[in-house]
Amino acid sequence: MSERLMRLIVLAMLAPSLLLASFAAHAQPAGKVYHVGHVTSVDFDQPEQIELRHWSAFVQALRTLGWIEGKNFVFERRLVSSRGSLQQAAEDFVRTKVDVIVVAGGARAAAIQQVTRTVPIVTLSAGDLVASGIVPSLTHPGGNITGMQSYAPEIMGKRLQMLRELNPTLSRVAVLRRFLWHAGILAVYQTTTDAAAQKLGLRLHYVHFNDVDELPAAFAEMRKERDGAILIWDDPAIAELAPQLIDLAVKNRLPTIVDAGRWATLGALIGYGPKPEDLYRQAATHVDRILKGAKPADLPIGQPTTFELVCNLRTAKALGVTIPKSILLLADRVIE
Repeated sequence: MSERLMRLIVLAMLAPSLLLASFAAHAQPAGKVYHVGHVTSVDFDQPEQIELRHWSAFVQALRTLGWIEGKNFVFERRLVSSRGSLQQAAEDFVRTKVDVIVVAGGARAAAIQQVTRTVPIVTLSAGDLVASGIVPSLTHPGGNITGMQSYAPEIMGKRLQMLRELNPTLSRVAVLRRFLWHAGILAVYQTTTDAAAQKLGLRLHYVHFNDVDELPAAFAEMRKERDGAILIWDDPAIAELAPQLIDLAVKNRLPTIVDAGRWATLGALIGYGPKPEDLYRQAATHVDRILKGAKPADLPIGQPTTFELVCNLRTAKALGVTIPKSILLLADRVIE
C-alpha cells in the first residue's frame, strides 16, 4: 500500500473526531449556568407591580430559544431608584461577573457602560441610541451595548394629531418627563416633537420634575400656562408614578396621551406606541446570541415594527371629552 493511500485512510479515520472537536469548541460548556444581570425599577417581590405581559414575553422567548430559568441560566436582579443605586448595581454585576446585563432605557444602559465596557448590555427598549450618541450605528453598535430601541419618530406627530382631533381648538400642549434626561436623547425627542407641533400649529410647554412631591407644582404651572392637554414621554422612571400622574391629569381635566399603550389601561386617555412585548421578545434573541458567543458590537440594534393604540372611554367620560371615531376605529383595545 502506498504512503499516499495510507495518509488518506488515516485522515478519513480522524475526520469524525476532528469534526466533533470543532463542534465542541463552539458549543457552550455542558452544565454551565449563565448569569443574566437585570436592572429594574419594579419590585418583583410584589407581583401586583410587575409588568407581567412584556416581561413574561421576554422570559418565554428565552425559553423558546432553549434558556430555562433555574436550569441553564439565572437572573441576578437589582432594584434601582436613583443614579447612585444604578451605579451600585452595575458595580455589583462586574464584581459577580454576570455574562450579560439587560435593562430598559438607553440612559440607564449608558450609565452602566460608564462602569463597564466589557460586560455585554442589552436594552429591552430605549430611545434613539444613535442620535443620542450612545452607539455610533444601528447596524454595527461597536461597543458593549446592543438590543432594542423603542424610539419611532414617525409616530411623534401622530400623538399630537390625536390630541388635536380630540379638541380642534387646542393650541397648547404640555410635554411632561421625569428627571433630566440624557442630553442626546432629550435633544432628539424635542427636535422631533417640535417639528410635529409646528406643522399642527401647536405651542409646546416642556415640563420636567424629579420627585412625586413636585407634581402639584408642575400641574399648577400647566394651569397657569393654559395648557389644554398633556403628552407624557414614557420611561421606567416616570412609569413608577403613573397612578399619581393620571389622577392629577383627570382632576385638572387635562386629556393625556402617552407613548405606551399600557398607560391607557391604568387610566390615561390614550396610549399609543410600540408593542413592548414584541420588543422584549426580540431582545431575547440578542441575549441568546451573546450567551452563545456573539459580540454585542456585531449585533444590530432592533427597531419597533408593531404598534398598539389603547383608548380609555371611562377616562374620556371623567374628562368630559369624546374620543372621535377616527381614533376609536384604529384602536387595538378600547376600555369601556
